[in-house]
Amino acid sequence: MSHHSPLISSDIDAYLTQHENKELLRFITCGNVDDGKSTLIGRLLHDSKMIFEDQLSAIAHDSKTVGSNGGELDLALLVDGLQSEREQGITIDVAYRFFSTEKRKFIIADTPGHEQYTRNMATGASTADLAIILIDSRQGVQTQTRRHSFIVKLLGIHHVIVAVNKMDIVNYSQIRFNDIKADYLQFAEELGLDNIHFIPLSALKGDNVVETSAYMPWYKGKTLMQLLNTIPLRPTNSNTGFNLPVQLINRPSPDFRGYAGSIASGTIRVGDKVVVLPSKKSSRVKSIVTYDGDLDEACQGMAVTLTLTDEIDIGRGDVISKIDTAETDNSNLPTIATELDVNIVWMNEDPLTTGKNYFIKRGSSMSLGNFERIYSKTDVNSFAQQAAKQLELNEIGYAKLSLTSPLVFDSYNENRQMGSFIVIDRISNSTVGAGMIIKASETEKTPEKSDYSAFEIEFNALVRKHFPHWQAKVIR
Repeated sequence: MSHHSPLISSDIDAYLTQHENKELLRFITCGNVDDGKSTLIGRLLHDSKMIFEDQLSAIAHDSKTVGSNGGELDLALLVDGLQSEREQGITIDVAYRFFSTEKRKFIIADTPGHEQYTRNMATGASTADLAIILIDSRQGVQTQTRRHSFIVKLLGIHHVIVAVNKMDIVNYSQIRFNDIKADYLQFAEELGLDNIHFIPLSALKGDNVVETSAYMPWYKGKTLMQLLNTIPLRPTNSNTGFNLPVQLINRPSPDFRGYAGSIASGTIRVGDKVVVLPSKKSSRVKSIVTYDGDLDEACQGMAVTLTLTDEIDIGRGDVISKIDTAETDNSNLPTIATELDVNIVWMNEDPLTTGKNYFIKRGSSMSLGNFERIYSKTDVNSFAQQAAKQLELNEIGYAKLSLTSPLVFDSYNENRQMGSFIVIDRISNSTVGAGMIIKASETEKTPEKSDYSAFEIEFNALVRKHFPHWQAKVIR
């Protein structure tokens, strides 16, 4: 739901323009079971006047039958919409909600607290810029608090708000809040987490959520809503140049050939020199085409179609990158490799085993690959690295991934879009894992075509079987 601006009744065009130009912050709520994640989101929406009257009426009715507050208004029901969630009083799947304030737009992902749904939490965190980690003031730091904090660090979320919830139950004790803060900071230092903000609050009562609490005068910081409105957004991928993964070859007529996609990083202008990877053919940008007309310049996040001055063989999954004519080495170009060191979150009941072939999908790029070696897996309770031959459901490992065709990438820390991938089972066609690329393996050696011709034959046959409409030239 959107912020109620006076413009909405007087000048709808101006209102839409204002709304479109607001900053967008994606954040997640995570933590242990029953820490109050769904209630907190409901309270945020309720106290910021972001709930329609019919929604509030429906929640009030449902609170009497499936609520957990003894018939009183249960704001968690705004998020927990599945029947099984309401019956059990827990969050199972990731629930997304949208709202806006005068300054920003927000997309919230409410993620499950149970250990068995860790994969769902990782899914919600994969696109987030900020994480709210809730801690029950009665329980303090729990195992799941540590697990979710580790995943937050692993997935590159730069800002963390630790919300010590249910302060009303501990009589708004400053001593209890300070003890929990000290415990969290102790293991956060081990993880290397920084940019941490601590807030004592009560999601049920509304203390320090939108309005400042009268019961905690000792807390001098901002409310949760104030922090969400002022925390700096994720910086653009300043360490990487312009990259456009090609999603579609646009050919509406014999006189037009364009390469469409969303800009993963950087800025492009008409006349800039570009290189197509992995083929390394170069050209210049002839035009930048969008739905609203041609542009002279486009930047990260925009969906565009580029036309080039030269006829080049470009397929779905290729990457168009800008060559900086002022630089001699162009070190900001993406890396091309077939052997990668990756972090992997396993999301399937059947374990990840070395040597088994999977589909590896990064954006519009698809390849066949296998995990040649698992260097280690992480004990998320102690953060210790352990030897492993396979990864079970919800386990996190560090592995070597071997691909049958070269992949164009940036490391995940530099560019999420260019550095992340999913693992797809070849038989069931289901997503079984999510990965973050760290770097090309030190033993990387791009093979000659003859080195993997047998894999090419198998891969092409599988792609034709499972993806009959796939447009890419999967093997060059």
